Amino acid sequence: MSDDLKAADLKAEIERLKAENESLKKPSARGTLSMKVSEKGALSIYGMGRFPVTLYKEQWIKLLGIAEEIKKFIADNDARLKTKE
Repeated sequence: MSDDLKAADLKAEIERLKAENESLKKPSARGTLSMKVSEKGALSIYGMGRFPVTLYKEQWIKLLGIAEEIKKFIADNDARLKTKE
């Protein structure tokens, strides 16, 4: 690979990373969730807090399998649970 091609590839990658970095810095619309596959192959959900919620596929499937139980637990413990504003 020539030096010119390497430099062009590096420059293009830097520009791509800059654009991605800027898009991650922008505050998302409140309540808007987005998903991304992490570098390690896990599913990250963005928009729930400052940091993404990241779990592997089998963990998401296990968690989603008890979604109704989680909803019931929240309802049963509503008075004790706080709401983040």
